[in-house]
Amino acid sequence: MNRTPVPADAPAPGAWEELVTTALLGTERRTPPGGAPGREAPVALLDAAAVETVRRRAGLRPARAAGRPEPAAEDPRPALPAAAVRRLALLLADRPGTGGGRRGTAPDLMELLPQWLAAVNARGFAPPPQALPALLDAARGRTDLRPAALVFAGPRAVWLARLNPDWRFALRATPGGGTALPDPEDAEQTRRLWEEGLFAERVALLSALRAREPAAARELLSTTWTTERAEDRLMFLDSLRTGLGPQDEPFLEQALSDRSRNVRATAAELLSALPGSALAARMAVRAAACVAVDRTQDSPAITVEAPHECDSSMERDGVVAKPPAGRGERSWWFGQLVEATPLATWSARLGGRTPREIVALPVADDWQGELHAAWCRAAVRQRDPEWARALLGAPSAPEAGGPGAVSLAERAKLLGTLDAAERAGWVAGFIAAHGLSEAFQLLGVCALPWTAALGGAVVDALNIARDAGSYPWSFSGVMGLAERCLDPAEASHLDGLLAIPDEREDASPGAGGYWAEAFQRLVTTLRLRKAMAEELEAE
Repeated sequence: MNRTPVPADAPAPGAWEELVTTALLGTERRTPPGGAPGREAPVALLDAAAVETVRRRAGLRPARAAGRPEPAAEDPRPALPAAAVRRLALLLADRPGTGGGRRGTAPDLMELLPQWLAAVNARGFAPPPQALPALLDAARGRTDLRPAALVFAGPRAVWLARLNPDWRFALRATPGGGTALPDPEDAEQTRRLWEEGLFAERVALLSALRAREPAAARELLSTTWTTERAEDRLMFLDSLRTGLGPQDEPFLEQALSDRSRNVRATAAELLSALPGSALAARMAVRAAACVAVDRTQDSPAITVEAPHECDSSMERDGVVAKPPAGRGERSWWFGQLVEATPLATWSARLGGRTPREIVALPVADDWQGELHAAWCRAAVRQRDPEWARALLGAPSAPEAGGPGAVSLAERAKLLGTLDAAERAGWVAGFIAAHGLSEAFQLLGVCALPWTAALGGAVVDALNIARDAGSYPWSFSGVMGLAERCLDPAEASHLDGLLAIPDEREDASPGAGGYWAEAFQRLVTTLRLRKAMAEELEAE
């Protein structure tokens, strides 16, 4: 006799979540669904979980197949040369940390991938489609790779990201999630997207319009400014950094009265980057009242009288009243005033002196650090190379290599205001005078590849460190930079460093061999970088 199978009871809504909650809390605190408290409760919980697992795996009802996705857009860029395709596969197959502690002489391929991507994007090649999944996986794990990887991947990255949740970062990183922007001449479509589009689409529209027509972007923003949320106003306001000019001042002055403190602070920062703005003039009056030259002594010195209060007008102009922990109020207010003051103010205020002469003046009552640090921030904000040179000083000066009025972090920012050749020359002089112990942060702002003078200074300093008998691990950061930043043409000049030197009596045991290994890796990496560049030029 055939029995008609009896279907199992349908699971209650949220059954799996209820089981998970019971497992997390424990059966002593929560009775399993359909069970009873007591010693058998854990077994009942596991049985119920097993049944529910089978249901979840096998209980799906047939459904109509989803439609095929539209094909990805064609990529009009030329295809990579075959040798470069093979190289990309090798770069993406490398995984950091698989070799244990010591790296030996093998190059770190994952560290060369950003440089390879920059080179291939500069040449405008399209990626091989079969490499895109591995490329997106690599970019998913390393945020520093994402901008260059997504440029290289092109429109297919957005197409793939819509199909795989693991690659959703491509949608977030692409303005508007890949949405096509309206034609610049279509005013009606532009207005409609601005008023009705998603936030990412509106940011993309404003950024694109600002890069092309700054005034039109500002006018578009002003049409909805008062109805935007505070966090959106802040993001939109930040787009005005592109093409910032005197014509933006009225809009930014209006933003100084915004409800949001962050919006007010950003508007004040942008206005202070315009030396001719009314805010910059107001800050100059305040800051000049705090700084003077004392001529009563044998030699002139700068005296500082910091403000005694932060009034409402100062707060409206972007001065933050409450200092961070550990900072005094008066020095905090004073630094903000000087930072926002046009640097041209100081020559007229301090007897017509040049920036170099002003920086050389002594500052009374331990105010030098605060004053020079504020001048550094002003020089960076106003992109003033003359003041940057004065604050940097000579790279060979004793104070350049240790604690002084201008820290190494501030010097690194000041170097960013100089052209690439001058920047490299200053850092080369710094290394020649002070060695590598404090040079890592400065090397990071130098253009690639390093100039011959800078590369020579780094190699000479590494050689001196080797001769001193220390281990190379103390300089691993600089060595890693050298692998990525030295001109590949320098590889042939390093052969003399590959031999294991005779160890001095006071040298660390085995240091010579470790140094030879490190230099061998450097030479191997430089030759690999040269081969990579040649592969991109192949027909």
